[in-house]
Amino acid sequence: MTDSAAGARHDNVGRGIFLALVAILIFATQDAMSKFLVQSVSPFQMTMMRFWAFGAFSAFLALRQGSVRETLRTRQPVAQVARGALLIADIWMYVLALKTVPLAAVQSITLVYPLLVTLFAIPLLGETVGVFRATAVAVGFIGALIIVRPGGVPLDLGVLYAVGSGACYGLYIVLTRKVSATDSATTSMAYVGLVGLVISTAVGVFFWAPLDLNTALLIGYIMVTGVVAHGMMIVALGLAPASTLQPFNYTSLPWSILFAYVIFHEWIDPISLLGAGIIVAAGLVVMARERIKKVPTAAEAALPGKE
Repeated sequence: MTDSAAGARHDNVGRGIFLALVAILIFATQDAMSKFLVQSVSPFQMTMMRFWAFGAFSAFLALRQGSVRETLRTRQPVAQVARGALLIADIWMYVLALKTVPLAAVQSITLVYPLLVTLFAIPLLGETVGVFRATAVAVGFIGALIIVRPGGVPLDLGVLYAVGSGACYGLYIVLTRKVSATDSATTSMAYVGLVGLVISTAVGVFFWAPLDLNTALLIGYIMVTGVVAHGMMIVALGLAPASTLQPFNYTSLPWSILFAYVIFHEWIDPISLLGAGIIVAAGLVVMARERIKKVPTAAEAALPGKE
């Protein structure tokens, strides 16, 4: 490889990282708005409206690649439908958790998903986990327990929703790895958009309530910026490897801490912050170890879990 080619590749990776960081910031603002909105709007109605936009975006991408029939052709239909259902469940539970649990705490707890991916990959993908990664996973779960310790975040239904959200997203990532062996990223995204649209609408219509102008505008912001941020992540994945971008998902945590303090006057206590730091450190260790072991990272796995 010539020096100029190597320099161009390096520049592309830098641009990819920049786009990913901006997209993650946008997703973090959506989390903050979702916490504000869920106090008065059903999470099922909110998620339905978000998937109207995301479904249209997925359809646009599918049409760009050719016919819809070709795009939806899959060798693993059950896994693809399950992925869409898991992502919907992930978002529902995440927003339900935001209703009662501080924003930064929800973000910290759900960031256990890379650790859960490691565990779920054992039975579902046949992967083996050595002592190093197993220890990192155990340490990460200790970090989660520190957050919900007595005197920390109360262990209530909201916390269970946050744990459920992380578990659903972890399963979603494992199934994404599984289908990536046979299906294109466009096919996988099309199924997420289609299945998510159908399920969220089938449930959301029963929770529909009129919206005032300000609320409608805020939800409209989430719908539009969700499409923009996903588009940025897709471009980023074209410029930099998914394994390079994936660790930057953790930058959502400092943004959540900042927005929680500025908007909701919530402050994460030092011990809970330590627990969050342990979760992040354990997740980064697992990711680094997987890169050494050359565990494949599907492109969609680099996307933030909460759109």
